Amino acid sequence: MTVTSEESSQQFDERRRELATSYLRPVTERPASSGRGLHHTALISGDVERTIRFYQELLEFPLTELIENRDYHGSTHFFFDIGNSNLLAFFDFPGLDLVPYREVLGGLHHVAISVEPERWQHLKDKLAAAGVEVAEHSGVSLYFRDPDGARIELIADPLGEMYGTKVL
Repeated sequence: MTVTSEESSQQFDERRRELATSYLRPVTERPASSGRGLHHTALISGDVERTIRFYQELLEFPLTELIENRDYHGSTHFFFDIGNSNLLAFFDFPGLDLVPYREVLGGLHHVAISVEPERWQHLKDKLAAAGVEVAEHSGVSLYFRDPDGARIELIADPLGEMYGTKVL
């Protein structure tokens, strides 16, 4: 386990408190999620606040918790509600020189999140207004990259279907 200095740890704790104060809403004040499902996936964040802004403010997935990563002192493990009691999780690793996201053999290709068709159009419009480059496929899928380069898909097909084909 990598350990950060006590001073750095205090700075990380303070920053986490600032982020929680700024962005973490009480359960009773959180909006309903725009997503419908994914068991969970953990991705890497190069900047916790930038990731929070992208996923909570742009994609409307509420931040549900920020905790310390049990395996890396000073690292934040944080979660977003993507609907249906499912979470998309992130880790940051302060002090490590993380390379930019790359799609590689054996690596993550994309995360697909199911959304209602009406919400899909709303989010498509928000992404366009925010200047996010989006590729549309088959009239039901939007592909784009998050601030760290991970490919995200918003799909309007029901859970268990893919482009009109039942897959579950």
